[in-house]
Amino acid sequence: MGKLWALWQKVCALHRSDDATADGEIANFFLPRFTVGFFIRMGIVAAVALVVFGFFLKPSLIRGASMEPTYRSTGFNFCWRGKYYFREPKLGDVVIVRLTGRIYYLKRIVALPGDTVEFRRGYLYVNGEKVHEPYVKFVCDWELPPRKVEPGNYYVIGDNRSMPIDVHMFGQVPRHRIAGGPLW
Repeated sequence: MGKLWALWQKVCALHRSDDATADGEIANFFLPRFTVGFFIRMGIVAAVALVVFGFFLKPSLIRGASMEPTYRSTGFNFCWRGKYYFREPKLGDVVIVRLTGRIYYLKRIVALPGDTVEFRRGYLYVNGEKVHEPYVKFVCDWELPPRKVEPGNYYVIGDNRSMPIDVHMFGQVPRHRIAGGPLW
């Protein structure tokens, strides 16, 4: 440790000005003094990070093409858990759904509790009316009979409808499984 400190002092000496007021300022800036105040500040930073990442933000990896082109098939985002603390999810919201354990899915809400959902010739119908979905860029050939969304559930599906219906994870999701929404 003594050799590293001596090397560090030499590096700092190379970057010091000749001004006497800057004596040691660079070395002190880059290497903090381990005082009680330092540990208190680091404790506060750690506590804030635990609260923020424990209750409000959850780092999430995006893998899979079910939300393309809205979200790339590989990427990184944060799950904003606070999005639905004070309001219910709305039609068209992109949500992060926790289906099993630590596996989260990025989906869009296309129907609310009590709605009837069906696919005819690849088009989504909610309550018998064809839904205009500008975020869907790829055509599908899905056929699904009408299904009623149960109370307390939301009907979610990805934006990439070109995938075969049997590999696409979608359907009714209970409200408590909606973990939040993507931060961006």
